[in-house]
Amino acid sequence: MKKIDVDDVPLRRGSGYPSPFSDACQNRERRALGDAGGLSQFGVNLLTLPPGAWSSQRHWHSHEDEFVWILEGELTLITDAGEEILRAGDCAAFKAGEASGHHLVNRSDKPARTLDVGTRDPDRDRTVYPDVDMVAEPGESVFRRRDGTPYDR
Repeated sequence: MKKIDVDDVPLRRGSGYPSPFSDACQNRERRALGDAGGLSQFGVNLLTLPPGAWSSQRHWHSHEDEFVWILEGELTLITDAGEEILRAGDCAAFKAGEASGHHLVNRSDKPARTLDVGTRDPDRDRTVYPDVDMVAEPGESVFRRRDGTPYDR
């Protein structure tokens, strides 16, 4: 058995999105628990969203499933179908290839924490951001506009 000491896992704040798309996510905090355990087939992240923070830009994946479990607090899940409140103990799943953008927003006055789990298929997965002019193409570490031109880092 390999216990992971969560406090020893590096804390990553913000996002890799280009400006201005990174602004709403600048205060999010992630700990890559799956990486700390040496996992390679799926990722597990502990996400903390302070009041006002977004988990991501609204997005969907071509080849990666995602699952989120709310550990504490209250978040608003926003999808193509609308909005719903998720509280501690609630969960949501997003199937690869379903073109319905999703993200979580903390509209409450307290921090919220989630456990995020997702498959990893970076060589085939395309991520689409339907609300903004941005995509992430398979095998690339750069974000692009829909016309294919890259954003500056």
